[in-house]
Amino acid sequence: MATLGIDLGGTKIALGVLEGEELVYESRVATPREGAEAVLQVMIAAAREALAESPAPVRAIGVGTPGPIDYESGVVIFAPNIPNFANVAIVDALREALGLPVFIENDANAAALAEHHLGAARGARHSFFVTVSTGIGGGLIVNNRVWRGAYGQAGEIGHVTVLAGGPLCGCGNRGCLEAVASGRALARDAGYAFARPLSTPELFELWREGDEKARELVEGSASYLGQALADVQKLFDPQVIVVGGGVGVGGGPEYLELVRRSYARNLRGWRSAPVRPAELLERAGVIGAALAAEAESKS
Repeated sequence: MATLGIDLGGTKIALGVLEGEELVYESRVATPREGAEAVLQVMIAAAREALAESPAPVRAIGVGTPGPIDYESGVVIFAPNIPNFANVAIVDALREALGLPVFIENDANAAALAEHHLGAARGARHSFFVTVSTGIGGGLIVNNRVWRGAYGQAGEIGHVTVLAGGPLCGCGNRGCLEAVASGRALARDAGYAFARPLSTPELFELWREGDEKARELVEGSASYLGQALADVQKLFDPQVIVVGGGVGVGGGPEYLELVRRSYARNLRGWRSAPVRPAELLERAGVIGAALAAEAESKS
C-alpha cells in the first residue's frame, strides 16, 4: 500500500509517496507566512499534484506537524514557527479536499518512526530519537509503534531540566535541555562569548579550528545532551538511541563522540544502548508521516 507523507515545517512543506520502503515521488513547496488558510490551500494543492503524479495509487495520507496536537479531533493546537497557525482542523480540511483517510502525527514522532523502521534503529523493537536543531525534540518507539503517553507529550526531551535555574526556555521554564544545548542556545551563548553575532555553523567551524571559547561552548552542549540521553536510557531503556538534526548530525562525528562520552559518564554501572547518527536526515519527516498513515490505516 502506498501512502502520502506530508511534513509541515516553518519554511517548507515536503511531500513524498512511500511504496514499501521506497519514496516513489517527492516534492517541496514553501510554507506561506500569511496564516492557516494559506498554508492549508498550498498543502492541498501540493497533495493533489502528488496524488496525480504518483506512480503508485495512494490509500491514505499522513501529516507530520510541529506543536501540540489534539489527536482525537485532528487539530493542531498551535505551530510555534508558523504565523497565525492555531487550532487548525488539519485532518478534516485535508480529508474533505482530497477524499482520502488522513492521519496526524507530531513531526519528531514521525521522524522517530522513520529512523526506527527504515533508518539507524532498523531491527530494534524499542528506540529513542532526538533531533538537535534550532530546538530539540524527541520521539519514543515502543514495540515498533510511536508511544505518545497519556497526554500526547511523551518524548519531549528538549524540555527536561538539565541545569536547575539555568537560562529561560521558550516553554517558560528554566534550564531545559533546549535552553542550553540547541542551535539557538549555542548561537545565543556564542554571541556573548565573542561579542558579535555568530551562527551555530560558524561556532562549529571555530571549534574545529581549536578556538578555546568555541570548545567550551560545544563541549558544554554535548555534555548536557549526553546527560539527558543517559536519563532517557534509565527511564525507558531503549535498544538504540538515534541523534539527528542540524546540530546533532551537522556537528559531525567529533560532536557525536563528545555526546557519547557524556552519555557514558552518566551511565556508570548501567547497560547502555548504542548512540547512532540519523540516516534519513531531511527525508525522515516525510517517510515517518507516510509510515504513520500506513500503521493507522491498518489499525
